[in-house]
Amino acid sequence: MMDTDWVTLLSAAALGFSVLNYVLLDGTDLGVGVLLGLTRCSKHRRAMAVTILPIWDANETWLVLGGGGLLALFPMAYAVLLPALYLPFIAMFLALILRAVALEFRDYSQSYRMKRMVDGLLLIGSLLTGATQGIVLGTLVQGVPYQDGQYSGNGWEWSGLFPLYCGAVLVVGYMWLGACWLYWRTVDDLQRRSGRQARVLAIVTMVLLAVLVIWTATLDARYAQRLSNPLVWLPAALLLTALLISFTMSFRSRRHYLPLFAALGIFILAFALMIAALFPLIVPPNLTLQAAASSPTSQMFMLVGFAVLIPVTLIYNTYGFRVFSGKVRAVRD
Repeated sequence: MMDTDWVTLLSAAALGFSVLNYVLLDGTDLGVGVLLGLTRCSKHRRAMAVTILPIWDANETWLVLGGGGLLALFPMAYAVLLPALYLPFIAMFLALILRAVALEFRDYSQSYRMKRMVDGLLLIGSLLTGATQGIVLGTLVQGVPYQDGQYSGNGWEWSGLFPLYCGAVLVVGYMWLGACWLYWRTVDDLQRRSGRQARVLAIVTMVLLAVLVIWTATLDARYAQRLSNPLVWLPAALLLTALLISFTMSFRSRRHYLPLFAALGIFILAFALMIAALFPLIVPPNLTLQAAASSPTSQMFMLVGFAVLIPVTLIYNTYGFRVFSGKVRAVRD
């Protein structure tokens, strides 16, 4: 039998991998949804929708894995977080439903006015989904009060300035990913427009992330200590510099996927910094991975399930991207 500490770490890694994949994949098409709603040209909106229609629902599989994994692997964390975040979670699920309906049924709208209304609903759903996810993340980093394994707050911790700021940062970051995706998948005017948007959104995202890192360090002395460790910030700074240079230079390449890959790399780096600041906590200020974990038997059972589901989901995602790869041209909507 494996040591329980290693089982817990493997469980946390499986959970973190699922959440990260959701942020990278579904975050990209959420960003496309926001940009689509802000686009006036109907032909461009049609092309933007076509780029994500075949793959958006498969991307959300990772959200199911993450939520189910948290309940099964770390039930105490689930018991603390869920009542603290009822309203953001409900808003997120309703927004996901709204977004799904708008995406799947926009082609059934006959008039321009009705189609524009549906695209507005897609914008609202995508914005609200991204914002609530950032709010959930910000609430987690800020810390959730609990006592004797039960949530002990008032249910409004998520409405503080820090979680709301995290919501805004994640929406802008998703828009950046969406613009990079459109630069890769589209041509002509829409591609050029997406490239300009990607460059501007990259600058805005970097500024917002810098403020976020500094603000995070002020929330808890442990965060400041971990983030100021040279073994953390020095490799992060070097990697960030390399990724930003790659992002800037990639627009000169014929490999149009490179800006998106560089942006995804920066998202992965930001996620790693968050883990470095929180570890070994799963729910700050005091709930650790070990304390929140389920029994080793339950964890091993779930890890076997993850060992099957994660490769299958990755293969399915990869196959979907492969089948529907190629450029999308703007046509009359």
